[in-house]
Amino acid sequence: MTTKTNKSPMLKLTLKDFQKMFPNDDVCLDYIRYQRYPERIDCPKCGANSLFHHDNGKKSYSCDHCGYNISPTAGTIFHKSPTPLTIWFYVIYLMAQTRGGISAKQIQRETGVTYKTAWRMCKQIRSMLSEDYSPFTGEVEADESYFGGIRKGTRGRGAEGKTAVFGMVQRGGKLEVRTVPNVKRNTIMPIVAENIEQGTQVFTDEFSIYQALPAMGYEHATVPHAEKIYVIGNAHTNTIEGFWSQAKNGIHLLTALFE
Repeated sequence: MTTKTNKSPMLKLTLKDFQKMFPNDDVCLDYIRYQRYPERIDCPKCGANSLFHHDNGKKSYSCDHCGYNISPTAGTIFHKSPTPLTIWFYVIYLMAQTRGGISAKQIQRETGVTYKTAWRMCKQIRSMLSEDYSPFTGEVEADESYFGGIRKGTRGRGAEGKTAVFGMVQRGGKLEVRTVPNVKRNTIMPIVAENIEQGTQVFTDEFSIYQALPAMGYEHATVPHAEKIYVIGNAHTNTIEGFWSQAKNGIHLLTALFE
């Protein structure tokens, strides 16, 4: 069933639009300033309802009456960072525009910062995004995978020397993956309970740990991969499986490039 609304479709911000909006650090700083403070504020020092003007060459603004300074970046992820605000904003833009996530290595290549700086920026931006976190709803696929290169022995679940990763994807929406110490029920089910809203339709393969989902308040449908069946009506995990495939292909490509 299709529900009609009066909302207009959200326009995607192109790179050209972004660069026009934030051409330099001063514009970026002004944006932060007006997100945090109105044009006139009651000065904490003199008490006057005053305009604050930008201090040239600094990340601060001064009261027109007494010269008291405020720093819009104080208490934010930008505070005391030597990285230009234009780079910060560009990384935020990339992370917001890329549904499947973006790596610190790509940030390093595109911006010229060190890998350590790129990794730190990604971590801090993600920490801010998680503050406005909303649970997965609608139709959600859940699955686990293993990363760690080609090795002899058992493949898939039970593989030795590899890192277990658990993933959830909301069809037509967001995706989250995280490393886990194992794929046992008492490890995976608390992640599901914390991140997926009760009553949500969850699709998985036939792995036994997912049998607990109905008792936890979820609608649950499975696809028996062991029987070489991958789609039953609307039940499948093709979205999350496609992500695993893309992620592993990307890792193999990077490995080949740096060998």
